[in-house]
Parts: sequence; C-alpha cells; structure tokens
Amino acid sequence: MEVEILKQENSVTAKLIGRLDTIASPEVAKALEPLKEVADKKIILDCSQMEYISSSGLRIFLSLRKEATIKRGTIVVKDINEDIRKVFMITGFLNLFEIA
Repeated sequence: MEVEILKQENSVTAKLIGRLDTIASPEVAKALEPLKEVADKKIILDCSQMEYISSSGLRIFLSLRKEATIKRGTIVVKDINEDIRKVFMITGFLNLFEIA
C-alpha cells in the first residue's frame, strides 16, 4: 500500500494506492497521522487507485473524520470503486463522509 500526500493552500489530498488491509493498516495510519494536524482544512482521500478496504482501514477513515469534526474541517472520499462503495453502504460510511 502506498500513500502520497499533496498539500495545497486550502486542502490536503492523500492518494491511497493498493489494498488497505489489516497488514497495511498500521503503515497507512502512520502515513496519514500528519493529516490530523491539518484537520481544520479540507482533506481529500483519493481512492481512485485503492483496490480494497478492511475494517481496520475503515477505522483509520473514522479516526480522521473524528479529528476533522473536532477541528471543524471536512473529509471528502473521492473516486471509490464499486466494491468499496458497497462496503461503505453496508457499514453506513456513505452517510458519514462526503463522497465525490
């Protein structure tokens, strides 16, 4: 799993590449930790190249959302594939995040 972070003036984009499974989750959580410091801005999670998300990956997304809520920022989950959309629908995450 790869994570690329691109900082812009009013937002930060994290591009997630590969499978966000239980094995990759600790590494991804560590890579995304700096986003919590800028959670007062718009954080875009670009999932266009993410193939899979496990429950531990969902917890990472939820942790970022919690921090953004506290700091009055926003999280946008962008370009999820159909399989990930189904996971988001079943778990109720479609209602928790702005999906683009």
